[in-house]
Amino acid sequence: MSHDTGHKKRTSQRVDRIAGIGFARFLKLLHSMSKEGLISLSVGEPDFGTATCVCEAAAQAASEGWTKYTPTSGFPELRQAIATNLKRRHGLDYDPESEILVTVGVSQAMDLVFRAMLDPGDEVITPDPHYICYPPSITLSEGVAVRVPTDKSTSYALDPVEMENRIAPATKVLLFGNPANPTGALMERDTLEGVARVADAHDLVVIADEIYSTFVYGGARFTSFATLPGMKERTVLLDGFSKRYGMPGWRIGYAAGPAEIIGAMLQIAQHTMLCPPNSTQWGALAALTMDDEADFQQVLSHYEKRRTLLYTELNRIGLTTAEPKGAFYIFPDISVTGLTAVEFVEKLLLEEKVMVLPGDSFGEQGKNHVRICYATHYEGIQEALQRIESFVNRYRVSRPV
Repeated sequence: MSHDTGHKKRTSQRVDRIAGIGFARFLKLLHSMSKEGLISLSVGEPDFGTATCVCEAAAQAASEGWTKYTPTSGFPELRQAIATNLKRRHGLDYDPESEILVTVGVSQAMDLVFRAMLDPGDEVITPDPHYICYPPSITLSEGVAVRVPTDKSTSYALDPVEMENRIAPATKVLLFGNPANPTGALMERDTLEGVARVADAHDLVVIADEIYSTFVYGGARFTSFATLPGMKERTVLLDGFSKRYGMPGWRIGYAAGPAEIIGAMLQIAQHTMLCPPNSTQWGALAALTMDDEADFQQVLSHYEKRRTLLYTELNRIGLTTAEPKGAFYIFPDISVTGLTAVEFVEKLLLEEKVMVLPGDSFGEQGKNHVRICYATHYEGIQEALQRIESFVNRYRVSRPV
């Protein structure tokens, strides 16, 4: 509640426009509780740790005096390694000098690209549900988020026709995550080709958030959007180290795209964050150059088992859900309980000590849904499912909801 203090308003209108967006109060409630018996299926961070060689590389760099400012765009060695990695994984060729920018996590990359591209009132079209930070990032850059509804009946597949129907004179950018947070949806190649046709027909830039590109299951195949014909020159690819390399707290990501846009992002970065953390960059370089593919495939096999367990059991319990094909989230419908998403999350945490997140934090289509993150050990998920089933049976309504 605001109070008349006799002073001018000290915070900006842009802050007012993002107020209430998020789930900070649920995390505050989580951290206020005893951790004994608590199972968190909330925060989207891998449960495997950072590789020892990465930690050692960062520690060695710091001990050798690598504690000064770095180039705003990141060390040349790291940018070259990122370019090499994108070539190996996707067949994409980027100039590490002018087309790659190292950032403080993908979040900073997203902030920079919106500030570099959007003028007040410019529109960004994005699927709904969407990553929770998309609309606030757009709003803070004076842009307008325009949402394209998706739902579980089509496994949250984006319809390029629906996307095109929302294009207006102010439309400047198409934005999506692939695989998607919070639904785990994977955009098939034919869908991406439809988006490409829309982008080309209306001369739009595409921001492809591909941070979960290595987390794909069930024989599905990932296609990087920039690999489609004609799309590299109109795509800003966002990726990083938080998920694939178990480095969420290291805060290191990157953007790859047309030199004009990357250069504009660099201009803003030098006046804001100045540069990415020094030793973190050396850790990221070690991550890209280590030979850990066999180990990561073992990680994926564990995540596949967890995904299958949750998909099977949630549907059996009555919390119907689409099958996620990527990332490490599942997005069940909780309508059978008659509770709102917020009520469900609060009561489940207080009564069963299981933490999930309310789906409506991720957009209008998240109403009556919750997001469950399965980046936790299999036994913990089994126990959580038992508690969730008990909870659902306690609140299950017999009438249609």
